[in-house]
Amino acid sequence: MNETGRSGKAHVAHQLETARHGSTLLDRKQHILADERERLELFAEHSRRKWEDLARVAATWLQRSAEMDGRDRIEAAAADDPVVVEVSWGGAMGVSYPENVTVQLPPQRHPGGSSALSYAAQSHRDSLVAAAQCAAASRALLLVSTELTTTRLRQRAIENTWIPRLEAKLISIQGQLDQQELEESLRVRWAENNRSGVDRAPTADRSIPQFSGSSDG
Repeated sequence: MNETGRSGKAHVAHQLETARHGSTLLDRKQHILADERERLELFAEHSRRKWEDLARVAATWLQRSAEMDGRDRIEAAAADDPVVVEVSWGGAMGVSYPENVTVQLPPQRHPGGSSALSYAAQSHRDSLVAAAQCAAASRALLLVSTELTTTRLRQRAIENTWIPRLEAKLISIQGQLDQQELEESLRVRWAENNRSGVDRAPTADRSIPQFSGSSDG
């Protein structure tokens, strides 16, 4: 589209209005995502500490069980079926991320052995659930943080590049229109002055003068 004249001015003005509106929406999205990221940071940190604490407890009981029961008893206590992890997804401002995790553990086996083996088995199950929750929280934090960074970059591009560029273009078009109006006004005034000069110009007297008097002889 030829962005000159009044139609071009209207087109650029509409683009500028759209850009400013988009910047406002991105600013709102940025604040919402920033609040959500702060919440997820706290939750991810809590999940990580919980998992690390339970993992240390599980490692301690496993070492005690290894000393008391031996490798064969520990392997016999391992479940045959896999763990099933189901992730529920939520979202905010157009970005989806894990919101909740459900861990289905297989039935626990009881091959005998010391109490350390029983504690080791249970603590490892608890640690596994905490690990899944920690992984989901970390993934949610990563996705929201990435979207927040992208949103900030888009807003800066609009505010620092597109809006100033459109404002400059609008000023340029307005300057061209003002110049055209000034030239048109001068042409009209010049034409009016020329017409007025013609109307006021004196007309030549083409009548033959009459002379009176007598002739000699």
